[in-house]
Amino acid sequence: MSLTMTIVMLIAGWLAVATAMLWGVLRISRRHHHPVQTMPDEKTEKHPVRHVTAH
Repeated sequence: MSLTMTIVMLIAGWLAVATAMLWGVLRISRRHHHPVQTMPDEKTEKHPVRHVTAH
């Protein structure tokens, strides 16, 4: 195999690995992205606490 072909295959292999790693990172980040939720409004009323009195 000639030196030129070896260098071309080395670069092509590196590009294939880099593309696969980028695709994997993008897939993971898209799958594990949680949508931002707005904070719920504060409750002004508090319900009284009732304790259980079972024996």
